[in-house]
Amino acid sequence: MGLGPPPDAAASPRVVNRWVQLLWGIVAMMAIANLQYSWTLFTTPLTESLNTTLPMVQWAFAGFILAETWLVPFEGYLVDRLGPRIMLAGGGVLVGAGWVGAGLATSVQELIALYTLGGVGAGVVYGGTIGNALKWFPDRRGLCVGLTSGAYGAGTALTVWPISRMIETSGHAHTLVFWGIIQGSIVVIAALFLAKPPKDWVPEGWSQKDSQGSRVRTAAVDSTPWQMMRNGSFWIIYLMMTMLAFIGLVVTAQLNPIARFYGVDKVTVLFGMSALVLAIEVDRILNGVTRPFWGWVSDHLGRENTMFIAFSLQAVTVFSLLQLIDRPIWFIVLSGLCFFAWGEIFSLFPAITADLFGRTWATTNYGVVYTAKGMASILAGPVAAAVGSGSMGWEPVFWTMIVFSLVAAFMALFWLKPLAARTIARAQISLDPASTPAASPLGAKSPRTAGGD
Repeated sequence: MGLGPPPDAAASPRVVNRWVQLLWGIVAMMAIANLQYSWTLFTTPLTESLNTTLPMVQWAFAGFILAETWLVPFEGYLVDRLGPRIMLAGGGVLVGAGWVGAGLATSVQELIALYTLGGVGAGVVYGGTIGNALKWFPDRRGLCVGLTSGAYGAGTALTVWPISRMIETSGHAHTLVFWGIIQGSIVVIAALFLAKPPKDWVPEGWSQKDSQGSRVRTAAVDSTPWQMMRNGSFWIIYLMMTMLAFIGLVVTAQLNPIARFYGVDKVTVLFGMSALVLAIEVDRILNGVTRPFWGWVSDHLGRENTMFIAFSLQAVTVFSLLQLIDRPIWFIVLSGLCFFAWGEIFSLFPAITADLFGRTWATTNYGVVYTAKGMASILAGPVAAAVGSGSMGWEPVFWTMIVFSLVAAFMALFWLKPLAARTIARAQISLDPASTPAASPLGAKSPRTAGGD
């Protein structure tokens, strides 16, 4: 039997300030950023303390990524039904347990299991905060989702240095336990202030019709995950997300070996920092700035038009990096621009998913799209590393990134754009004002479905 829509009882009985909701979502997102972006600081001490190899330690990171992405659809469904407060509080406990457990682990098997548990919590927080922003800001989805996801991209900019110093002075185990407690506690506190909007709530002075004459049109019906997956627009979005996620994850996971291959990893350039360290710092900052910036642009120019511009810029940037990568300053600048042209996928794709498939199941629906990052991690991690360590070096990987960028750019403009317009038009036609039974999340037939392409 089918389940109904999220119960009204889980919604807040009053409309709270939505900008406060956005702020606490950003705080929670910043608190989980270290799990992904500061992991590299712990790999060497963990390898030494557990008397194992680097590949074995990196299985803990792989477990984290897979849990953080592939469980989001299920976690998002629970957030949609129960609301963000209880789910994110539980996620905060798991986030803290992931780092505390990693610090106390006595074997690599314990490390893998506990860091994967942290990935489960991070997925709840990531999906929950993005979904909440989508629901509270139908009028500013690009900007507000960009601000939320940008907190994940730039959250480590304030903590990389103190974490690095604490590892040197107090050891990695103490650092993991100390910061694990802090990060988990921050998420739990932030969760207490979060609530989803009441059913059928819209911002004052805004209605669904307001989107129809703008650059960003939105569907007037809500699609369940199964209905979404029967729609051609979803599969175009998923394929593009996979290709673009591959590009950024290559730069995230392989920047160190790439820098070492081209001989720029140990070149000192500024304030005693090597080109590699400075590049990582610049990358983290731009990885956060890009998301609200491109999200804001997409609110004014349209999602698909913005995708075409950003993805084309990505192709030019990667091509330029390939030509100038052995020059330290250009290595820093262009690797940073790679992140600036890449990180926007984490604002544009959740925004267009909610535009096309509605708010009711926004967290669950974007959770399905977000699994593309997990798919891409397989290509960007072991596959890209195997190619890069081969006789041809990293050049084939760079050319793959360039091709993926160009293909995605033209797909956005000439395939997704008209297909998305038809999706919204069919949703309008299928809407029957006299019949409003809630659709089942299992995809049962309903007059509210957006229809397939």
